[in-house]
Amino acid sequence: MTFTAPEFVIFFAAFVPLYFAITYRFRWLFLLIASYFFYAYGSGIAVLLIVATTLIDYTAARAMGATADPARRKLYLAASLTANLGVLFIFKYFNFFNQSLSALTGYPAHPLNLLLPVGISFYTFQSIAYTVEVYRGTVQPEKHLGIFATFVAFFPQLVAGPIERPGHMLPQYHRRVNFSVDGTVAGLRLILWGAFKKIVIADRLAIYVNTVYNAPQEYSGLPLIVATIFFAFQIYGDFSAYSDIAIGTAKILGFDLMINFRQPFFAQSVREFWARWHISLSTWFRDYLYIPLGGSRVPFPRYLLNLFIVFVVSGLWHGASWTFVIWGALHGLYIVVEAIFSRLNLSLNFPALLKIAVTFTLVVFAFLFFRANSLADAGYIISHLFAFTGQSLTAPLAEGLLGAQTEFALCWAFIGVLLLVDYGIARFGFEQLWSASPGVVRWAAYYAAGAAVIFSGLYGIGAQQFIYFQF
Repeated sequence: MTFTAPEFVIFFAAFVPLYFAITYRFRWLFLLIASYFFYAYGSGIAVLLIVATTLIDYTAARAMGATADPARRKLYLAASLTANLGVLFIFKYFNFFNQSLSALTGYPAHPLNLLLPVGISFYTFQSIAYTVEVYRGTVQPEKHLGIFATFVAFFPQLVAGPIERPGHMLPQYHRRVNFSVDGTVAGLRLILWGAFKKIVIADRLAIYVNTVYNAPQEYSGLPLIVATIFFAFQIYGDFSAYSDIAIGTAKILGFDLMINFRQPFFAQSVREFWARWHISLSTWFRDYLYIPLGGSRVPFPRYLLNLFIVFVVSGLWHGASWTFVIWGALHGLYIVVEAIFSRLNLSLNFPALLKIAVTFTLVVFAFLFFRANSLADAGYIISHLFAFTGQSLTAPLAEGLLGAQTEFALCWAFIGVLLLVDYGIARFGFEQLWSASPGVVRWAAYYAAGAAVIFSGLYGIGAQQFIYFQF
C-alpha cells in the first residue's frame, strides 16, 4: 500500500478515529495490527521477516540488559547483527556478489530467485540502531514486546523512513496522547505538500526521465542533460514527499518523526548537501559506521579513508549494483577533496550562488549513475552529454496529454514552485510559512494543490511507485 493510493486514504481515514476511540492501554495493539496489515497488503508473507527479526532483536536486547558481562553482551549483539545483516545480504546482495564473483573467476553464477522485500533496508537499519544503542548502554531494553514490535513496524515510516532512533521514538509509544486539532491540521498540510511534490512534480518529471534513461541511445546532448537535471528534482520531490507524508501521518497520530530533508539544493558544498539530504541515513552512517571506524580522531589519511568508505557503503546500501557503488564513491571523492581543501586552508571565496551551482552540478552528475540502468548506459550518457545534434528537447514528451511543449514548460514551472517553497521554508519554517500567510492566500494554495493532486495524478496501474521503495 502506497501513500498516494486511494486505498491508503480509505485505510487512514478509517484508522484515525478508531485509534483515538480505543483506550490507551490497547492502542499499541491496534497500531501494530494496522502496521502489519499495511505492510502485508503489498508485500504478503514478507511481513514474517519483520516478525522474525523483531523477535530476535527483542530477545538479544533483553539478554544484553540482563548481564554486565562484556563477552556475553558482545555475543548477543553479534547474534542480532548477524540476523539483520544476514537477511539483508540474502535478499538484497547475494546475487550481486555472486554475479560479481562469477565475472572475476569464470565460475557459473547460481542466483537466488527471491523478491526484495519492500523497505528491508530501512527497518533493518532501525533495528540495528536499537540493539547497538542497548549494547552501548545509551538506551534501556524495551520490556514490552508489543511496543518494540510497533517501533519496528510503525506504518508511517516502515518502508522508506525516516530511519528513527530508539531514544527518540520508543518513549513516544508510552505517552498518553489525545486527538489534537492543531496536530491534525499541521499533519494534513505536510501530507498535502508531500502529495503535491510526488504526484504533480516528481511523477511529471518521471515521464521525461524514464523515456530518456530507458532508451538513452536514442538521445544525445541536451535531452540527456535535461533528463539528468530532471531526475535530480524527481528523486528529491519523490523521496522528500514520502518523508513529508510520513511525518504528517505520524503527527496526526501524536508522534514526532525526525526531519529527513532540509532544502538540499541550497547547499554550498557536498558535505553540506549530505547534512540536508536523507538526514536519517547520513546520521545513521555517521553514528554506526564512521565513528566506529575512528571518525576524524585518526591520522589524516585514515580520516579520508573513513569518509570514502562511508560513502561507498552508502552507495551499496541504496542498491546492489555497480552504478550505486560508483554513485557513492563519487560522493566520497567529493567529500575527500573538500576535506583536503579545508586541511590546506584553501578557502574558495566564491559568491554563495556560485557555490550552490557548483555543488548542484556535482550532485547531478553523480545522480547520472544512480539513475542509469547499467554501467554501459551510464558510459553512453556521459560520452554523449555534449554531443549536440539539434535534437528536440521536447521529444521525450511527445505522448504528453497537454502536448510536448506545454508539458515541458510545466516541468520547469513546477521545479520553480518546488524551489520557491523550499526557499520560504528555509527562511520561515514550514508551519510559519503557511500560518503567516493571509487566509485567502492559504486557502487558495490548499485548493490549488488539492485540485492538482486529484486531476493531474496517475492512479492505479499507471501510478509511479515511490523510488525508495526499491531500497
